[in-house]
Amino acid sequence: MRPGRLLRKRIVIPLLRFGRNDQFILSVLAVVIGAAAGGAAIAFRDAIAGVQWLSYGFSSEQVATEVRKLDWWHVLLVPTLGGLAIGLFVRYSLPGGKPQGVAHVIEASALRDGRMSLTVGIRAAIASAASIGFGASVGREGPVVHLGACLGSWVAKRLHLGRVLARTLLGCGVAAGVAASFNAPIAGTFFALEVVVGHYALSAFAPIVIASVTGTLISRARYGDFPAFILPENWTIVSFWEFPAFALLGLVSALAAVLFMRSVIFTEDVIGKLSVPSWSTPAIGGLLLGCIALVFPEVLGVGYEATDAALSDLYSLELLLALIVAKTAATAICLGSGFAGGVFSPSLFIGAMVGGAFGILATQAFPELSSGHGAYTIIGMGAVTGAVLGAPISTILMIFELTNDYELTIAVMLATVIASVVTQQVHGRSFFHWQLERRGVSVRGGHQTGLMQRIKISSVMDNRYSAVSPQTPIAQVRLKLQSAPWGELFVIDDKKSLCGVITYADLHEAAFDTSHDSELSAADVARAVPAVLQLSDHLEAAVKVYNLTGEPHVPVVADKKSMLMRGLAHEHEVMLAYQRALDVARAEERGEATSRGRIRP
Repeated sequence: MRPGRLLRKRIVIPLLRFGRNDQFILSVLAVVIGAAAGGAAIAFRDAIAGVQWLSYGFSSEQVATEVRKLDWWHVLLVPTLGGLAIGLFVRYSLPGGKPQGVAHVIEASALRDGRMSLTVGIRAAIASAASIGFGASVGREGPVVHLGACLGSWVAKRLHLGRVLARTLLGCGVAAGVAASFNAPIAGTFFALEVVVGHYALSAFAPIVIASVTGTLISRARYGDFPAFILPENWTIVSFWEFPAFALLGLVSALAAVLFMRSVIFTEDVIGKLSVPSWSTPAIGGLLLGCIALVFPEVLGVGYEATDAALSDLYSLELLLALIVAKTAATAICLGSGFAGGVFSPSLFIGAMVGGAFGILATQAFPELSSGHGAYTIIGMGAVTGAVLGAPISTILMIFELTNDYELTIAVMLATVIASVVTQQVHGRSFFHWQLERRGVSVRGGHQTGLMQRIKISSVMDNRYSAVSPQTPIAQVRLKLQSAPWGELFVIDDKKSLCGVITYADLHEAAFDTSHDSELSAADVARAVPAVLQLSDHLEAAVKVYNLTGEPHVPVVADKKSMLMRGLAHEHEVMLAYQRALDVARAEERGEATSRGRIRP
């Protein structure tokens, strides 16, 4: 064999095949998305600083310190007028006139094949950056996650990728956003897998790791390799007997998390009942926020200055307790009134204050066994945040990356797991899933629900059925039932509309007594149809009908207004269709080649 042909066979052809490999292409795309999301995180923070400078006259994360230098009317005016601007912008530029965030990313992953609009993502980011710049007591990490997800989805859409690959790139954007925000690539990876993607298959894990690391590197190039918070040198767990206190802190953190989420629910309900235009409610919320900030300026913005102070043991017990109440109220007012932003930072803030207050009390009770207020502060941060977000794994990993302290991470694990379990039992859902349910969207079944909603009843419908008219004599009904598929007759009128259903059980005595045959017709023995499905319904709707009625064969009509009979939906066929779709989805998640999941040439 000639040297040229040998070179092509052994090197060139394998390289070409490798270049067409899905995982290789995904890895390249992960770098692109990670870099884009990391850059978006930097641009988002710069946008916040710009709005802050225009409205308050400074661009610093030391918001509380700088705001104390301003006149009282300035503190009231900025969030009020800013809220009015935000309300108008959101009302006329975002779908439904509502802010968007992490909940929409979860919905897109579970129910919409990972599809999101980049235009909407940019508008939502503008609304969030302006909200924080005007002082809204919300988080900046959630909007970055949303924007990163939109970037990943946009790439998937431009390349015409299938459902599974689109969800993977969505997760890449999420991971890079979290990693760039906290300088925590491991936490970014697991947040994307735990909250958004929903599985840990290598086909998704590898590109998400690459994107998370890339986003971190972009962030470090701008801000340096520093943690998101100013932490003391180290903490030391003094005694094994301190772990019961950490467990108790987990219970207290669960209480704080539940009260925080229910405060947002209560505020949103109250403001929703006001007889004012929706675009004006952020201005009302901004005025109330300004009133709180006159006393506690720490509540303005993301609140990292106050969180750092709590970590350094600079606050008294009284101030810590007051800030728990003030921040909970401020964030509930901002989110409930319509400001745009996330809940990462408020959860960390409240957790820091809860942990710090608990640490002071624990140290006073058992000074020789205490690891110090700062240790309890960071444990409280992890416990409250994990419970609110419904992401205990990624929260624990984030604290580990922030502290690089294995012993302390064990304490964080204990408190966070207890807080998450208790919150789940009491509140029933995370903050994001509550937001979805408030909009009538359920993702409790995860991607399985999305699979069922993607398959229409029309694709599994059986066109075979036996029908009779309402005037059909009972003797003919009896004869037709003997040969009817599934032992059911459907009563159809002259307009082809479904009127009723007949089985042998519905005939009662007429099944064997022929003495009244001349008096009875199909209309006399038919019963009302217990439930129907429409052609536009999906498998999930069919399962609900089967569970509600117990009927294994449900009529399918064109629509419930005309009731035009089109066929039957059999329970066993619906379950088979779902199982086939589930098998395909699992194969795609494992990286097995399928026509739906592969990158198109």
